Amino acid sequence: MSNQDDAGEAVYTVVVNHEDQYSIWPVGRDLPAGWRKAGKTGSKAECLEHIGQVWTDMRPLSLRRKMEAGQTS
Repeated sequence: MSNQDDAGEAVYTVVVNHEDQYSIWPVGRDLPAGWRKAGKTGSKAECLEHIGQVWTDMRPLSLRRKMEAGQTS
């Protein structure tokens, strides 16, 4: 399977790991261990724009949970 779109530009998929950290990965390559598809595929620019919209808190999930557990309301 080729990772080239119709214009010859590489096609990527947005991936996310267990810590809710995002990245992009070339379509057609096996995902690295610990990563899963996050539902967006497109050009590098499209995928990075999507990540910019959905990844608004850069802290790892485990840190966010630890900080939330330590807060009292």
